[in-house]
Amino acid sequence: MFSLFPNIRSRFLAMGLTALLAVSLSGCGYNDFQRLDEQAKAAWAEVLNQYQRRADLIPNLVNTVKGEADFEQDTLTQVIEARSRATAIQLTPEALNDPQAMAQFQQAQGQLGSALSRLMMVAENYPTLRANQGFQDLRVQLEGTENRITVARNKYIEAVQRYNVLARSFPTNLTAMVFSYEPKAGFTVTNEAEISRPPTVDFGGQSGR
Repeated sequence: MFSLFPNIRSRFLAMGLTALLAVSLSGCGYNDFQRLDEQAKAAWAEVLNQYQRRADLIPNLVNTVKGEADFEQDTLTQVIEARSRATAIQLTPEALNDPQAMAQFQQAQGQLGSALSRLMMVAENYPTLRANQGFQDLRVQLEGTENRITVARNKYIEAVQRYNVLARSFPTNLTAMVFSYEPKAGFTVTNEAEISRPPTVDFGGQSGR
């Protein structure tokens, strides 16, 4: 019977230490790091989802445009090659802390966006394409996707900013050092004001939204 008391004391001591550890981790921002890290990963997953949605639209778009016998082949080739480069770069959540990887991913997606914009501008020179309902439907879907990309990207930028403020602020920066919570790489733009407004995507002059 007497041997039970040490066991009880040990149990209470362990519970007390566990509670103290939980309070300490909460106070130093550990739980906040976990929460903000998950939010950033979820926001990034949505960015990838919207970029993939755009990539999935391109084969149908290319096939539709190919029906125009004298359509500029160089323009089509640029879109196809840009899509191949963009889809070849897989930026996982674990690689989000790598500024170089983020820059390569962003460059590839930017090149694809530029190639698509050029294709749509060239397509305006072909009346049969403008009258093609399938082509117009794809145009509308691309416009909507570009806007969704911007919304998803902005949400990711905001999530990264919240995480990075925590990682660089005292005393939570000490927690970041202990647990190796590195600041995350975000999107970069020449004019940061552009990031907050929808892209100018005029694929035909008609309102698709």
